[in-house]
Amino acid sequence: MIKAGNLQHRIELQRPTETVHPTGSVSTEWTTYATGRAELRQAGISEFLTAYGEGTENNAVFILRWLPGVTVADRIVHAGKVWNIVALAEIGRRRGLELRAVAA
Repeated sequence: MIKAGNLQHRIELQRPTETVHPTGSVSTEWTTYATGRAELRQAGISEFLTAYGEGTENNAVFILRWLPGVTVADRIVHAGKVWNIVALAEIGRRRGLELRAVAA
């Protein structure tokens, strides 16, 4: 269950957008599409060791209220640090999201 008192960390969810310039070059920019509050949990080594990380300081789990359209192509910005989403899970029936992330 998501408790409002646990949602203490301000986050931004960003999505990449590509722009084609008149010269034909393509540039990718990150655009913030949602801001809100989340609970931040450090992920244990056993959760990420095999595929994504070396230590717990580079892995985190963000718990937030339900938001449609979040994908693993998106990223999280928290306290000036960028996190790439590597997995997401729905909590309950559209009650919340659990986003597993690694530091970029």
